[in-house]
Amino acid sequence: MLTQDDMKRKAAWTALDYIPRHTIVGVGTGSTVNHFIDALASIKEDIEGAVSSSEQSTERLKALGIPVLDLNSIDSFAVYVDGADEINPDRHMIKGGGAALTREKIVAAVAETFICIVDESKEVPVLGHFPLPVEVIPMASSYVARELNKIGGRAVLRQGVVTDNGNQILDVHDLEIQHPIQLEAQINNIVGVVTNGIFAARAADIVLVGSQQGTKVYK
Repeated sequence: MLTQDDMKRKAAWTALDYIPRHTIVGVGTGSTVNHFIDALASIKEDIEGAVSSSEQSTERLKALGIPVLDLNSIDSFAVYVDGADEINPDRHMIKGGGAALTREKIVAAVAETFICIVDESKEVPVLGHFPLPVEVIPMASSYVARELNKIGGRAVLRQGVVTDNGNQILDVHDLEIQHPIQLEAQINNIVGVVTNGIFAARAADIVLVGSQQGTKVYK
């Protein structure tokens, strides 16, 4: 019987099969991605370096001898690998449990291919059981929370958390996200929102799911 961590590791190491050699690799954030960073270190001589979505991942990459490049110096790169808090059959995701959603969304936008690595517990038919993270400018947090409550959620300020961008996170509970693309745009249009954790306009291209039966691949 595989543990959840075993399944995360399987998905993460399978992602190496999708990494072109002599390229730049986008790297996300989180426990599953930490396994991918460890895997990436095994081929670090064959890649040019990484673009990182968080200070935490940057530190881990550098500690393993993988060069970290500035995204502003790169027009595009081949592959971005990241995890998810939830993912539906359309490859739409909720991300941001680790508060790195804005940088993750930026890196994903630049990458040619987005690979999502998860364990099977993250697969859901409908997004929303996991609270939706929304990054907000601090002075707007109360206003944004009221606006989020109007659309049927229950916004709660994540205590003691400051993002790498110096902002706050509202976690929105009690949402059933039937139309992720539309809701992603609607929330992003609230003044004071930096971005929200629905990744649907830019969905994953490939999903690798670590399971008891091995790694499942969805494209």
